[in-house]
Amino acid sequence: MLEPNGARWLLLVHQLPPRPSNLRVRIWRRLQQIGAAVLRNSIYVLPDTPETREDFAWVRAEITAHAGQVSLLEANSIDGYTDDELVRQFQGDRDADYRRLAGDARRLLRRPRGRASRRAAQHPDLRKLEERFAAITAIDHFKAPAADEARKALEDLQMTLSFPNGASGAEDGSLRPEDFRRRVWVTRPRPGIDRMASAWLVRKFIAPDARFAFTPPQARVPKRHIPFDMPDVEFGHHGSDCTFETLARRFRVRDTGVARLGHVVHDLDLKEARYGLPEGVAVGRLMEGLRAAYTDDAELLEHGIVLMDALYRSYARDAALAPGRSRQRKSSKARRA
Repeated sequence: MLEPNGARWLLLVHQLPPRPSNLRVRIWRRLQQIGAAVLRNSIYVLPDTPETREDFAWVRAEITAHAGQVSLLEANSIDGYTDDELVRQFQGDRDADYRRLAGDARRLLRRPRGRASRRAAQHPDLRKLEERFAAITAIDHFKAPAADEARKALEDLQMTLSFPNGASGAEDGSLRPEDFRRRVWVTRPRPGIDRMASAWLVRKFIAPDARFAFTPPQARVPKRHIPFDMPDVEFGHHGSDCTFETLARRFRVRDTGVARLGHVVHDLDLKEARYGLPEGVAVGRLMEGLRAAYTDDAELLEHGIVLMDALYRSYARDAALAPGRSRQRKSSKARRA
């Protein structure tokens, strides 16, 4: 295997034997799976990273195992192509993958269905699309622009599956915000990402007049107070959901910005990488900074709420500017007219 020496590109050049007959298709699929771009005459290229070197090494091993010929080369430039042209080719390939996924998500959105029989997180079609998105992201070496389109389509699908049209509170377990106003919401001291985001969600979509208090998990909560993100309470972790996701589901908060904020909260709170939004690391750092800066829990929570609101507003703005939204609004107005 080649040793890294700072080269920008890796090239794989191969010649396959006529037998077995399906080898050519297998190698082509494998090269597609690792995100290699095809240049000409069976020449494939990847950016030079430790991961791509390993990917090409596996392809080479499979080719040589069937008596094929293969060479791995490294280069800082490729004759006939500028770096910008190669980057655009990689982005174009991934854009096509993302747009196919977004189209599949939209078709699933249009599919007739009755009341949801399972949670969105357990829906097999949604899980398959999420796995496809993760696989594309893993080989998206140059941040293809269509990634946001696919991500938003998945978020819309997730929200629709979670809260199908016509679902009633009595049947899907959703609650009425007006029943939870003029109340004190109680949680544990030293709030983190899930409690900050949950408090923001309560103020923004459930009870604008909500007040917050803090108590140790083992302490008795007054009868009229509402506990959240504490052990064995209604508004806490349930199944694979963090408290923020539980609140959004129970109160039927159908909002693309909330869904995307929930992805950041989920990964940070549960220490997962299910959604892998790039801003998650920065948000986590900001949470650590807030907790270090404020010793008073109430002050810490209020600053966290401000941060969550800023993040939500950025997502809401992205959703408003997404391709097709303005056309959809104009079409809707035309139908009403």
